[in-house]
Amino acid sequence: MAVFLAYLCCPENKTLRDYSIMFENIIKKQLNADAQESGAEVSATATATTTAPVEAVATAHDDFDWSVDKRNVTSYTKEEKAKYDKVYENTFVQLNDGELMKGTVVGLTKTDVVLNIGFKSDGLISLNEFRDIPALAVGDEVEVMVVEKEDREGHLNLSRRQARITRAWERIVEVHKTGEVITGTVTSKTKGGLIVDVFGMETFLPGSQIDVKPVTDYDQFVGKTMEFKVVKINETIKNAVVSHKALIESDIEAQRAEIMSKLEKGQVLEGTVKNITDFGAFMDLGGLDGLLYITDISWGRISHPSEVLKLDQKINVVVLDFDDEKKRISLGLKQLTPHPWDVLGENIVEGNVVKGKVVNIEDYGAFLEIQPGVEGLVHVSEITWANTPINAKEFFKLGDEHEAKIVTLDKESRKMSLSIKQLSADPWNDIETKFAEGSRHTGLVKNITNYGVFVELAPGIGGMIHISDLSWLKRFNHPTEYTKVGSNIDVAILGIDKENRKLQLGHKQLEEDPWNTLQDTFAIGSLHEGTVIRRDDKGATVQLPYGLEGFAPNRHLTKEDGKSIGADETAQFMVIEFDRNEKRIVISHTRIWEQGKVEEAETAKKEARVEADKTKKAVKNIQSKVEKATLGDLGVLADLKKKMEGGAEEGSSEEAKAE
Repeated sequence: MAVFLAYLCCPENKTLRDYSIMFENIIKKQLNADAQESGAEVSATATATTTAPVEAVATAHDDFDWSVDKRNVTSYTKEEKAKYDKVYENTFVQLNDGELMKGTVVGLTKTDVVLNIGFKSDGLISLNEFRDIPALAVGDEVEVMVVEKEDREGHLNLSRRQARITRAWERIVEVHKTGEVITGTVTSKTKGGLIVDVFGMETFLPGSQIDVKPVTDYDQFVGKTMEFKVVKINETIKNAVVSHKALIESDIEAQRAEIMSKLEKGQVLEGTVKNITDFGAFMDLGGLDGLLYITDISWGRISHPSEVLKLDQKINVVVLDFDDEKKRISLGLKQLTPHPWDVLGENIVEGNVVKGKVVNIEDYGAFLEIQPGVEGLVHVSEITWANTPINAKEFFKLGDEHEAKIVTLDKESRKMSLSIKQLSADPWNDIETKFAEGSRHTGLVKNITNYGVFVELAPGIGGMIHISDLSWLKRFNHPTEYTKVGSNIDVAILGIDKENRKLQLGHKQLEEDPWNTLQDTFAIGSLHEGTVIRRDDKGATVQLPYGLEGFAPNRHLTKEDGKSIGADETAQFMVIEFDRNEKRIVISHTRIWEQGKVEEAETAKKEARVEADKTKKAVKNIQSKVEKATLGDLGVLADLKKKMEGGAEEGSSEEAKAE
């Protein structure tokens, strides 16, 4: 009773634990005093008994209840004591660290909240943890977590924030399993997404999970309350990822299923241009996407869908095809209007001249768009009257406009052939008059091949100069050594092939053949100075006077010292062959010095023979004068004979050498 009165009198100075300790100390002191009194009584009785044993005598106080002590407090039996001890222990709450408990607000200060959770002492929690409850008052009940039953200072450590996080995590795990839709508030922006408060716990909302459309401005969502789905959790670090896009997609999926169930080919729907690519446009049909391919946008040719469509543009489209399993829908825009071939203009008939824009160029010709969706082909053979090959990609350019004549028109197969050359008369009709054989003209070099030069004399009229008809004197490996494309060249008409529309042209025929007059100048055996201009494995090409070229085989290029004449070297050459028909001259340098040696040998042989003849005549003269021979004469004759024989041998050896 004293403890209770003290607690009532000074509630601000002492805690319940302090008063409990005081109460225990008072009880201990009282028990010690009772023990001392009872011990004195027992010792006195024992003394009396030992000193003088007395027989038991009935007295007037035999009916006294000794179980009641002097304070008029009844002592309890063991069973009763155990019962009351249990009741007493149950008045204290058993706590464990990390346990969640309900507590009652028993006091409020400027910085803290005093909570009674039934423990022997109250707990303090910072007022910051109750910011979500601005009207908190004494008597309110809140859930907290026991962080520590007794810290170093003996205080009870509680946390409402930890309790909220724990409860929030339990709920997040539960809704992740069930797929339940939850509500959260976007509190701030972070790298790659947003922070969302769900049940008092921070979760992450990636930028890609905000909406089905790409989001660039995250600030617009801060402070908003939205619905989410928990799509991922991490038990280890207690982290959760939420998604708002998943809810939108589920709604869209339901809309898609409903739209797909009602789709029919040929059905006209309203859609919004969602995205534009090089190959077409994606249309939003109200939760379901469809593809409008570029070839189905317009009957005419377009290079990019953006020429006709714009983002967020609303248009009507027709369903061309759809696939329930793959959820693909093919759409068309041009199919909403009649095909242009079915409504051709009155002026589009065979023989009429029309104007069109080049929309496609191929190797075989070009397509002209007469009106959107109506095209005609100008074949390469219908570009010009000339028979020379024409490259359509060089003649036409995309976007250019040309006039052409309609040659054929087939509405059923939707084909049209056009001609540009038929806009003018065929120049080959009077070719013999304008370009008679033997006439001379100036033309433009249009093309060069390995075998000749193509020359245009007039629009639609041209021919070829063969490489052999470029020059009388020079031989060319390629016509580009003589002329080039774009140059003017004088030609003579050598022949006319009207049926095949071809002219045979020549250039060297403008002059007389110089080979007829050069035959005497370059007779076989004649010597000329020349310069080697080219060498190969077979020999050398030598530049000779009058613009002629000769050929010297390798074996005829050897000089007297054994070396060979090189390129750009000038030397004397002898003509060893002259062919006017083949326009060929074969020359030799080696033959010059070889022939000189032969001439020297022949000269020596002739001189030896002359000397021998003189000796013979002298001998005959002596023989005719001497009638009789003497020994001395015989000796003279013998000497003369030896001289004659020696001269004859020398002459024969010189002749052999010359040969």
